Amino acid sequence: MKSQDFFLALDELERTKRIKKEVFIEALETALVIAYKKHTGEAKAVEVKLDPERSTVDIIAYQEVVEQVEDKDTQISLEDARLIDKKYKLGDRVAEKVSAKDFGRIAAQTAKQVIMQKLREVESDIAYSELSQKEGELITCVVRRIDGKNVYVEINKLEALLMPQDQAPNDRFNVGDRVKVFVKKIKAGARGPQITVSRTAAGFVKRLFELEVPEIAAGLVTIKAIVREAGYRTKMAVYSEDGNIDPVGACVGNRGMRVNAIVSELGGEKVDIIPWDSDALEFIARSLSPAKVAMVEVNDDEHAAKVIVDDDTLSLAIGRDGQNARLAARLTGWKIDIKSYSSYMQSKYAEGAEGAEEIETAENAENANEEGELPADLGEDLGELE
Repeated sequence: MKSQDFFLALDELERTKRIKKEVFIEALETALVIAYKKHTGEAKAVEVKLDPERSTVDIIAYQEVVEQVEDKDTQISLEDARLIDKKYKLGDRVAEKVSAKDFGRIAAQTAKQVIMQKLREVESDIAYSELSQKEGELITCVVRRIDGKNVYVEINKLEALLMPQDQAPNDRFNVGDRVKVFVKKIKAGARGPQITVSRTAAGFVKRLFELEVPEIAAGLVTIKAIVREAGYRTKMAVYSEDGNIDPVGACVGNRGMRVNAIVSELGGEKVDIIPWDSDALEFIARSLSPAKVAMVEVNDDEHAAKVIVDDDTLSLAIGRDGQNARLAARLTGWKIDIKSYSSYMQSKYAEGAEGAEEIETAENAENANEEGELPADLGEDLGELE
């Protein structure tokens, strides 16, 4: 049966969808065999051949040449085979074109179903292949549906899930909204690729700065570390090997335009941009921004730091519910203990007084020895010897 329009449609799919028509033809040949057998109720060994060159669809039935026929649908005797062609021998297959009455309509329906299914599969595979390269990237997508607290967005015709824990406290969504998301994870699943996205990951803010700050995109400014408590505060340490570039100034932008654009995207979340330093003391001091640090003492063995701040900036250094100190510790990788200056001096005074008392006791004992007096415990020991 001829179907020129059908093959023209396959050509169009190949052009518009970037899918080779051979992919459809292979799937169609298999599906049409099943449809033919179901339609005729025959158990014949058949093949369906689609020929794009001639725009034809041929149904070929095969019978094996045997000495004694046991199944007329699949076997033919050597005698009957040689009536067709004298060259046939045992074990050969006799091919015969089949004219299937009323099969055209069924074939067309089958073809439509197979093409639509294959189209979805191939488009999904292509989209997954393209998207798999974007894991860890920032993508603008569209909110397609909201199910309870779960938000489903569309990325490259694939559905991605934005779970409640990946939504910032100040995020609000409506169907049709265009939102930026961080592609957190992509994995293959039985029903297609499973994609999870996030707006709370530290990588989300990092990618925003890469988009907003040309110096970061060009590699002139490096984000050395970034930590975040979504909706509240982000701390980011930046560095430039070029002494002529101010890495913090580049991120802030003229009159704060760059950082303000990012803060707006984050719904007003505070962003602390800190110059990174290879000196641990300096980096720890800077990490507690916006608080000013008076002194830092470190214990390398325990990887712990004691930070001294002015009394009036203690609460600022610690932050609400300890948030500022907690983020500083995560940013630097050091355990941080924050003390006010008065508390620190009191502890030092107490340590000094205790030390002075020990020195005074030792001096008294030495003076007693010089005068011929013995310490009480030593006198008792000598008395026991007597």
